Amino acid sequence: MVVAGLLILSASRIGLMAWQWERVSATGIVGEILAQGVRADLILLGYLLVLPLLLAPLLAQRYSERTWKRFTVGWASVGLLFIIFMELSTPQFIMQYDFRPNRLFVEYLAYPKEVAATLWNGFRFAVIAGITGTALLSALLFRVFKSASDSSGMWSPKVVLLTWPLLVLLVGFQIRSTTDHRPANPSTFALTGDAMVNSLIINSPWAVIDAIASMRKEANSSEIYGKFPREKVFPVVTSAPWLRDYQFKNPELPTLHAQQAAIQRDRPLNLVIVLQESLGATFVQSLGGLPVTPELEKLKDEGWWFEQLYATGTRSVRGIEAVVAGYAPTPARSVVKLSLAQHNFYTLAQGLGKEGYHTEFVYGGEAHFDNMRSFFTGNGFQNVVDRGDMQPKFVGSWGASDEDLFDKSLQRLQQLHAQKKPFFSLIFTSSNHEPFEFPDGKIELHDPVKQTVNNAVKYADYALGKFIAEAKKQDYWKDTVFLIVADHDNRVYGNSLVPIKKFHIPGLILGADVQPKRITTLASQVDLGPTLLSMLGVSSTHPMFGRDFVKDSTTPGRAILQFDNYFTWLEKDSATILRPGQSPLVGRYDSATGELQLTDRKPSDAQVEQAMAHVIAPSLLYREQRYRLTK
Repeated sequence: MVVAGLLILSASRIGLMAWQWERVSATGIVGEILAQGVRADLILLGYLLVLPLLLAPLLAQRYSERTWKRFTVGWASVGLLFIIFMELSTPQFIMQYDFRPNRLFVEYLAYPKEVAATLWNGFRFAVIAGITGTALLSALLFRVFKSASDSSGMWSPKVVLLTWPLLVLLVGFQIRSTTDHRPANPSTFALTGDAMVNSLIINSPWAVIDAIASMRKEANSSEIYGKFPREKVFPVVTSAPWLRDYQFKNPELPTLHAQQAAIQRDRPLNLVIVLQESLGATFVQSLGGLPVTPELEKLKDEGWWFEQLYATGTRSVRGIEAVVAGYAPTPARSVVKLSLAQHNFYTLAQGLGKEGYHTEFVYGGEAHFDNMRSFFTGNGFQNVVDRGDMQPKFVGSWGASDEDLFDKSLQRLQQLHAQKKPFFSLIFTSSNHEPFEFPDGKIELHDPVKQTVNNAVKYADYALGKFIAEAKKQDYWKDTVFLIVADHDNRVYGNSLVPIKKFHIPGLILGADVQPKRITTLASQVDLGPTLLSMLGVSSTHPMFGRDFVKDSTTPGRAILQFDNYFTWLEKDSATILRPGQSPLVGRYDSATGELQLTDRKPSDAQVEQAMAHVIAPSLLYREQRYRLTK
C-alpha cells in the first residue's frame, strides 16, 4: 500500500507540476518540491497504517489469517481508492480555485443536488473520466493486493510481538516527520510565495483531511495565527480613524455603538442590495478587466462608484456576512453556517426591522443552499422568496435565470412599496455561476462558445441593466437606495501567496438623491453597511466596525481578506499576511498591476497588531455571542 501510494501520489504531483510548470519553475526549488512532496505523502500513508498496525497484535496471527488478509486487502484498497479519487479531482479544483481541494471541497458536499447538477452540466467529461479512472485503477490495485496477500505467509506470534513496538515507533515518526517541538502540518510545506505551488507540495487527501480536522476546531479559529492579548483586541479595532468619534459604552458588547446618520431625512429611504454572484473587477473594463459589463459601466456614472473595493473572501457566504452583517472574515467557516450565529446575530435586516422596515431576501435558487434561509430568517429577514415562489422562463442548475429573478424582484418591490412602509430587499443573483447556463438570444456573445464565464457575466450584466431601467420608472425609485456589489470574484488565482488582485470587486450605490462620486480610497465590503445606514438617513445602534463613507471618504482606508488559512491586512500599498504556525509576512501590493511582492523585512509591530486584532475580534464576537444588539 505504501509503495503504491507513493507511486500514485508522486505521479500525480509530477503531472500537476508539469501542467503548472511556468509557476513551479519560477520558484527555483523544483527538486525540493519533489522531495518535500514525498515527505508529505509518507505522512498521509502513515495515517493509513495506524489502524492495521493497532489491530496487528490481535489479528496478524495464524489462527485469524483469513480475516487478517481480507481486512488488509480491503483497507489498502479503500485507502488507495480515496487517494486516487482525490488526486483525479484535483486538476478541476485547481482550475476553479487555484488550490488543491481544501475545506471548500468538504463544504460543497453538503449540497449534493446543486453540486451534482453543476458537475454534470459543466464538467461532464471530467466527471466521467474521473469516476472511470478511479474505478479502473482501484480494481487493478485490488487484484494486485489480493494476489500478494494470497501468496504471503504469516509471521510467528513471537516475531509479531517483538517487532510491533518498533513498527509503532517507525510509523509514529513517519507521521510526525520532524524532531521539532510540533509535528509537521500542511503549513510546514509552504516553501514559496505562490500559494498554489505550496499546495502542490502536499497531496489532496491530506489537504482535505486536514481541512476536516480544522473545521472541528473552529471554536478557536483565529488563534492559529499565534497569541495576542485579549485586552488589546477591541481597543485596537475601535481606534480606527472612522470610529474615534463613537463611544463604546457596553463592555459586554465591545463593538456596539450609536451611529448618527450623516444625512438627516424626514423619512428613511428604502434599501435594495443586489448581490452579484462572482462579479470580480476582472470583468469590469474601467477597473482593469474585460469589457463584458457594459450596463454596469453606464450606471457607474450615476452614483457612488468604488474604485478600490475588496471582497473579504472567496465564497458567497463570505460576501453575505460582510455586506449584510458588516462582519469581518476569520479562518473559520462563515457565520452564515455556524450554529451560534443562527439567531440574535446582527444583520442590516435585524437593525432596519427595529426601525420599522419590512425586510426580505429574494433568490433564484433554493434558499436553503449554504444555510442562507436559516441564517436570514433567524436574524431579521421577515420573508424569503426563492425558486419555489417563481414561475421562471429559464431554469439552470442553480435555479431561475437572473431575468426571472429580477422580474420577481420588481413584482415584490412594487408590492412592498404599496404597504407604505420602508423596506429592505436583498436580491442575490446566480446566472454567473458554473456551469454558466443562461437563455439563448439575449446578448451578443463575447466568446464564440456560449457556456463560458465571460458570456455568463455579460448576460448577468444585461439582466441587471434591464432591472435598473425598469426600477427607475417606478414611484419608489426616488425613495430607494440601490447597492450593486459582488460577493466575490469568479476564480481566485495568481502566483502569489495571497492573490489580492482577485479580491478586487465593483461596488456602486445609486438611486434616490445619490449624486455621482468616485470613491478612490481603499475600502472593504464591511464598510458598506455603515455607509448605507447614513445614506438611508437611519441613525441606529449596531456592532459593525466598518466605515461610514458618507461621513468620511478621504481618510486612507484598509481592506481585510481571508484566503484559505492566510489573513491579510491591506493598507495603502502594504500587505501584512498572517500565516498559521508561522511568522507574519509583509509585502508591497501594486493595485495598478495587481502584483504582490513579498519582502525580506518583518512587518512592523503596528501592522501585526492591526492584523491580529482584526482577525481575533470577529472570532471572539462570534464565540461569545457578542455581535448583537442589546436584548
